[in-house]
Amino acid sequence: MVSDNQLYLAPFQGITGHTFRKVYACHFRGINKYYTPFFSKIDHDTRLSARKEKELQHLGKDFPELVPQILSKDPAEILRFARICESRGFKELNWNLGCPFPQVAHKKRGSGMMPYPDLVNDILEKVMPSIPLKFSIKCRLGYEHPDEIFEMIPVFNQFPIHELTLHGRIGRQLYSGSVDMDRMLKVIPLLRIPFVFNGDILSKSTFDAASKQMPGVNRWMIGRGVLINPFLPADIKGVIDYPDRRAKLRLFMDDLYYAYRVDMNDRLTILNVLKEYWGFLFQWFENPQKVTRIIKKVKTFDEYEDAVKRIFETEEFRENDGTVLPVI
Repeated sequence: MVSDNQLYLAPFQGITGHTFRKVYACHFRGINKYYTPFFSKIDHDTRLSARKEKELQHLGKDFPELVPQILSKDPAEILRFARICESRGFKELNWNLGCPFPQVAHKKRGSGMMPYPDLVNDILEKVMPSIPLKFSIKCRLGYEHPDEIFEMIPVFNQFPIHELTLHGRIGRQLYSGSVDMDRMLKVIPLLRIPFVFNGDILSKSTFDAASKQMPGVNRWMIGRGVLINPFLPADIKGVIDYPDRRAKLRLFMDDLYYAYRVDMNDRLTILNVLKEYWGFLFQWFENPQKVTRIIKKVKTFDEYEDAVKRIFETEEFRENDGTVLPVI
């Protein structure tokens, strides 16, 4: 049965850029919205670099919606970027209050803003009356402490925020430990804006467990779960079956490889991007450590092509049936 859940692909800096989104959307179904990795340092002249311009390319009218994301604590910069996005046909802008990395958070950006509700309130007071498109927010429970979210909720509730995506960890955790489901459940009834759950939806079974705990929630942002298992959105929604997942995954990875070669002008740094992504995909194989060693050794395009051929043709494959793939 096809579900009515709305599934969003979380932005993942370094992986889920324009090339990845384009190829993924051609191969897999189930995602309703894609989010760009965050933009920052939007100059006063509103002109964007070629790299940033590429990240703002729509996938096309037959593809899911694309939502740009900004990382900033400057209301003028947020509005400047909002106007750029509106001029390119976007309907929504997402504000990143969730990035956990210390080099961001220590500058009171990303999740580093969560201990400062007055600062967030001041920014929203300047942004919301003038923003020309829907404005959504992605945040964490806090940076230092998970109760910081309860100081922030009254701030959020004052404004016509389109959606609030909440990741169930604090910034200092990065991605370690578990999602704080108890606090997530306490947050939901306090919100007067639409809620999007984010955190550790790594398989169909973990989605089912979270959905059972939150029967009123039907918007979900998934990040690592989709990187680990590209079939996951379709499995959750029941929109399509992929009978030969080894062959489909091989085709996807081949297309992604050649798309990167075109989009990045055959620069060898492509291999670093692919190696990072293989850090999630190796879990499809019975001997993930061996797959990791094979991929890590490659230094040329020919070596990469030979390694992928060897992996898919000789390594034993796990046909995922919706159960948890172990995180290595």
